[in-house]
Amino acid sequence: MEAQEEKVYVALEDELQDGYKTLEWTLRRWKSQPISIVILPVTYKLSGKDYVYTPFGKLPASFVSDEKLKILRKYEQEKIDKILSKYVAFCGKVKAEILNVEKYDEPIHKLILDLISGLHITKLVIGFAFIKSSSWKAKTAIAVSFYIHEHKAESCDLFIICGGKEVFLRGENDQIIMEDDKGVMVAKLKDKVSFKFFIEKMFLENRRSPFASSTRKDSSSMQNHWQNCVQEIEMYYQKLCSNLDGEEDYEQETGNSQQPSPTEAIMLEINANPNMSLAERIESLRKKISETHERIRLKKKETKANVERHAKAERVICLCERRAQELEVQIKEEAGNRTELNKKFNTEKEQLNEVINDIEESKNRIKSVIELQSELSHKLHLSKMAISQAEAQLQNEVVKRAEMVREIQVLRRGRDVFRRRIEFCRKKDGTGMAARLSELSCCLREYTDEEIKLATDDFSELFRLKSGSDLSSVYNGRINHVTVAVKVLNQANGLSQEDFQAKVKLISHIRHPHLLAMMGYCSQPSCIVFEYMHNGSLRDILGNRARALWWHDRVRIAAEVCSAMCYLHMARPKPIVHGHLSPSNILLDHNLVAKVSGLGLNQYNYDESQVGWDIRAFGVLTLNLLTGRNWIDNDMLMDKAGLVRVLDDKAGPWPLDLAKGLVGLVLRCLSINNGPNKDLTMVTIMEELEEIRKKGDAPVAT
Repeated sequence: MEAQEEKVYVALEDELQDGYKTLEWTLRRWKSQPISIVILPVTYKLSGKDYVYTPFGKLPASFVSDEKLKILRKYEQEKIDKILSKYVAFCGKVKAEILNVEKYDEPIHKLILDLISGLHITKLVIGFAFIKSSSWKAKTAIAVSFYIHEHKAESCDLFIICGGKEVFLRGENDQIIMEDDKGVMVAKLKDKVSFKFFIEKMFLENRRSPFASSTRKDSSSMQNHWQNCVQEIEMYYQKLCSNLDGEEDYEQETGNSQQPSPTEAIMLEINANPNMSLAERIESLRKKISETHERIRLKKKETKANVERHAKAERVICLCERRAQELEVQIKEEAGNRTELNKKFNTEKEQLNEVINDIEESKNRIKSVIELQSELSHKLHLSKMAISQAEAQLQNEVVKRAEMVREIQVLRRGRDVFRRRIEFCRKKDGTGMAARLSELSCCLREYTDEEIKLATDDFSELFRLKSGSDLSSVYNGRINHVTVAVKVLNQANGLSQEDFQAKVKLISHIRHPHLLAMMGYCSQPSCIVFEYMHNGSLRDILGNRARALWWHDRVRIAAEVCSAMCYLHMARPKPIVHGHLSPSNILLDHNLVAKVSGLGLNQYNYDESQVGWDIRAFGVLTLNLLTGRNWIDNDMLMDKAGLVRVLDDKAGPWPLDLAKGLVGLVLRCLSINNGPNKDLTMVTIMEELEEIRKKGDAPVAT
């Protein structure tokens, strides 16, 4: 059974370094026990309403507008939240949370004691810098710590950390001594005559006075209330004295001060007249407190005035510095302008000298022109004769141009014939390859395991082309000096040896110029050897921005794929359904002749009800050829301007009439259901595609 986590409350200050040291001591102290840390960030900077912290220091809130004051308050809160988040992150794996505590203008000792009793705290760690950061001055931090130590609940264990080390407080005679864990004294504070002692003394003396009989009649609750009042007066007076006396409390080793403190002076003055009654002494004490409070108020007013004067002086200094910077910038600009003017003056001077030199040269040239005038008149006569000769030559050039135009027309007709021959050679090459593969199919070869491994370098990853979606892998290889593609079927697809033999037999009997031909097979492992297509798949080419596939080639590829699908759908006794027609299954050889792959390894080869699948897939394929995308909004395809925007710009300038015809064919293919349709078959699609292709031959021939 896991031990229950014990909460350790840690009071941290705003200074990160001291806070880190306090947290580090806490984590080290309870590292062997399951604990959770609760951070008590008692904040004093935000509670002040009279002042605000700015980049220029502490300024009165009246100097800042309400909007800026709100921004500065928000900035201060964000700064504190950032510090607290760093404290939580410093705890690491130990669970840490933040308990927000408001001050409500209470003294720090009262607030901490209220937290101990209200939250039932049993473990409390206080950073000594946390007490120093409160409204109390640093010299009273030891007294405040000792007061908390003396008046805390007995069930609470208090740990005071100074500089990452635990310190201990103890009272001895009239002194408060702070020691480290080795017993070495760190600091010492003289315990001055307190109000508590004086009032208790008066109370005890008056017990012997005539008023003693009435005092004895007080109840025990009044005694407790009296004790609480004495404690409050004591702490409040210490605060007042600490604001007035900035250099007392800590006992100096030199002992050079012989003057009594304000507390001792008040006590001596009161004790000087022992005949004073209790009421007179209390009234005198109240008067002294009022005088002290008035002194504090005057000091605060004077300090506030000094702060305001300091802030005004800082603003004046800032304005002067800003004006000085502006003057420096203006001086630099003036110096730069003067330098520019000097450069312009020198440049204009050089230009003037150049103009003078040009004038002198012009005078010399005029003299030369006058001398050459007679010579030019002679040359003019010669030029007229040359013009007549040039006119004759121009007439000859016109005749030559007409002959060149006729030659260009002859070359264009030859180009058209050459293109038709190229197309014929492509078809002949595909038909010849199909014939050669048909000859090979007559003697379909079964390769051995050693031949397949030798061809693929034992199925090396360097020879892998892709991993198929049907649990197969394709490798590149060479058999008998011929590059082939070896498709290996994984055993995980559940294809038995009988089914494999049936698939091989099916593929071996399907031969078409635009269907990927099988060259052989191997039983163990189950693999099929196909012809190798050098230009890869249609998907790779369409997705590659560096490789352009022109629109007339795309129309031809669509017609070639359609012819292969017609061959499959016209098979007897039942049509053969491909079922996986996509750009990744359209392979291109070195002449960009398309061949359909991926046939024979799906379960719908003879399902006539799935013919519509191939027609819809062909529509998506044609759409991909048109736009380079798998899908597009039908409304954009019906609009001429939208059609121009969606056409693939890598295919070159599409003829719009041809593109509209293909779009209409695509929409008809996409609207068909899965079953057979007498109005739209691959045969009718092939006929329409041939008509569209003929329209595209005219722009290519020009």
